[in-house]
Amino acid sequence: MNTKEIVVPDVPSEVPNTVHFAAAQERVQELRRMREVIPDFVIPASARDTQRLGSAASVPPEFIELTATAMTHQNALVRGDSMSPAEIRDRMSYGEAYSPVADELEALAQFIRHSIAVARNAAGSEALTTYALAQRLAKKPKTAGLRPFVADMRRALGRTRKAKPEDPPKTAAAKAAADTAMDYPQQPTKQ
Repeated sequence: MNTKEIVVPDVPSEVPNTVHFAAAQERVQELRRMREVIPDFVIPASARDTQRLGSAASVPPEFIELTATAMTHQNALVRGDSMSPAEIRDRMSYGEAYSPVADELEALAQFIRHSIAVARNAAGSEALTTYALAQRLAKKPKTAGLRPFVADMRRALGRTRKAKPEDPPKTAAAKAAADTAMDYPQQPTKQ
């Protein structure tokens, strides 16, 4: 009798460091360097900071221009701590100029997420095809050595069957009575 031991290699729990990780980190650094070249770049202190700015930030540009013009012609509207009409127009210009940059970055983020999904789909599809093939081949005596691999794959995929809680054991008499009742339906009695 042959008593060869089947050795199943350990599967690394982390994805190996590849050229993709180095390239991705370079892109992250490039994006972070962009922060330094965008004037007036502000990182919100909390998630609600942007929400708090919403009402005043959504004021129509025509309204803002009208107030700037009014400030230019009416000294009574100029406050000591307020922005000058030129500064107000500069802030609006900034918003108009950088809005397409934000749109482009959001589109880029969506495209990168789609590219990630495509890559993961390709790897996952290949792995599922290999798993299906291994399942079939493991049933054949010639390739029965695949069984430990199939078991490991099934476990990693989360497709193991959970043990069902057992019903309380029935007595032989209770089982027989239940089986008999199913085989012979009761007839209504005549009175």
